[in-house]
This record gives sequence, C-alpha cells and structure tokens, in this order.
Amino acid sequence: MRIAIVGPGALGCLFASLLAPKKQLERDSLRLLDHNRERADLLNRQGIVYETGSKQERSMIPVSVELEPLALSPIDVVLFCVKSHDLQSCVQFYLPLLSPQTLIVFLQNGIGHLDIQTRLNLPTTPAFACSSEGATLLSPGHVLHAGRGSTHLGFLQDATGLQQQQLKELTQNLQEAGIEASLSEDIRSQLWAKLFINAGINPLTALYKRTNGQLLTSCAARSRLKNIVREAEAVARGCGITINVDPVQATLAVCKSTARNISSMLQDRRNKRPTEIDAINGAVVKEGKRLGISTPFNDEVVEQIKKMENEYNLGTVTK
Repeated sequence: MRIAIVGPGALGCLFASLLAPKKQLERDSLRLLDHNRERADLLNRQGIVYETGSKQERSMIPVSVELEPLALSPIDVVLFCVKSHDLQSCVQFYLPLLSPQTLIVFLQNGIGHLDIQTRLNLPTTPAFACSSEGATLLSPGHVLHAGRGSTHLGFLQDATGLQQQQLKELTQNLQEAGIEASLSEDIRSQLWAKLFINAGINPLTALYKRTNGQLLTSCAARSRLKNIVREAEAVARGCGITINVDPVQATLAVCKSTARNISSMLQDRRNKRPTEIDAINGAVVKEGKRLGISTPFNDEVVEQIKKMENEYNLGTVTK
C-alpha cells in the first residue's frame, strides 16, 4: 500500500516514524508531504528523530519528503494530519493526488471538518480518524511519543467496496506498525469522544501552561475540566451522539496516561501560532447555541484562548 502523510507536525511525524520501518522494504510505500522547503530538506537529510517517553530512547527514522504533489507516483492513501484551520487550503493544494481510487483520511482535532466533502466536492467519500496517541513535536522533525493511545477509523457516509478494503488495509498497516488501530462503524461517536478529551485538556493546558498530567495536580483545573466536558456531553446527547464511556473519567484517564504530553494547543501557544479552539470548544458552543443548550464554561475558555491569541499576535505574551 502506497501511503502519503500530509503534514510533518506531531501526529504526522509520529505516524510516519512508526510506519516507515515496516515499509522500508516496499518501494515508494510511504511519503511525507510538506509545503515548507526548508523543513522538507531537513527531514530528507536527517530523517525523523523519534523519542519514546517511557524508555527515553531515540531513533533516527529515514523518511522521504516531497514538496509537490505532482512529484509522486499514484498514491493509494492520503492521510491529512494538518491543523483543522489549515485543512481546506491544504486539500486544495494536494487535489492532484486525489482521484476516485484514492482513499482520503482526515485526522484532525475537533469536528469542524466533518462537512469538508460537501465544501470541496471531493472526488471520493473520505474516511475520518481520531487518535489519542500522545505526540509532542520538540523541534522540526523531532517527535516525542509521550503516551500510547488508540486510533479509530471509519466513514461518515456509505463507501464503495474498494474504499472499505483500502481502509481495512490501512488499519492493518497501522496495527503492524505498533499502533492500536481499529475500524469503527460509528466514527461520529468516536470523533465526539475525542472531542470531549480535546475540549477538556487542550485549552486548559494552554491557559495554565501545564502538561496533560499537571492538570490533575490543580483542583481549579480539574474542576474546570469536568465542567467543560460535562457541557460537551450535554451537547453531544442533544445531537443524538451515542456515548459509551463516561467522558469526564475518560478525559482524566488520558491526562494520566499522557502525563508528559504537551498538548497541541500548548505547543501552539509556545510557538505563537493560531490554535484549533474554533474546531474544538468553539464547535461545542456553536452546536449548543443551535440546540438551545447553555455552555458557559466552554464560552469562557473560547474567549480566553481568543484573547491569548490576540495578545501574542501583538507581541505581549512571552514564549
């Protein structure tokens, strides 16, 4: 299977570094795509530095990085691992890679991208994925695997037999690479389950400047986390989402299992980048308004993160 991973961020580098050793014997079976020439040149020279949090070991993983989609031979699977606010422009840039025979997989935080097929008139029904793997990008091409998690993949709409077979094969590839991956017949519920976790952890780690595990040491942070997630749960139930596991307990468990992880939103704050607040807590607020469900705790963190973004855009927040 010929796989292209778009975006050498934390999850993109993590998945590439785990898949690459298994794929080295298969010609052109794994490519990493990046729009940034300087970063692409760096990764082609040095590979990905993969570091595990548990054993504190480092490995240099050779990878092949391409800038232009037309430089690639036909690809079976394109896995988009870019931030939600960059997704639409990214998909448009890589449209030359996408055909009715291509499996497109979206791996983003939040739920703001679930209508992307309609917005962009994609040539094929996409699959969606969510992952609780703890990944921290320490520097370009240097990823810390800070905690093991699970990855779920599935379709929101009916897919062809070819697409279903491709997704099954991709899932097997991930499993063989040591990733706990599984197919889901209700991926929407899995995406919401991940949203609960993101909504509780991401904004608070950014606001308090703490790792995932450090949220558990603060009574104030724990209380806010619980209230944020309970609101998101109420909105999800209003949307008719099936909830199989208590969202608050699941979020606290992820804090513990990925204790060393620096959330993507905290990484964004440290690097003064836009966050994914609109696709995460902002989506909870939006759906809550649509359903007439009050979400004051999510409203508050959205406002605070937006204020933080405005401050560091003006240069008033230190890194």
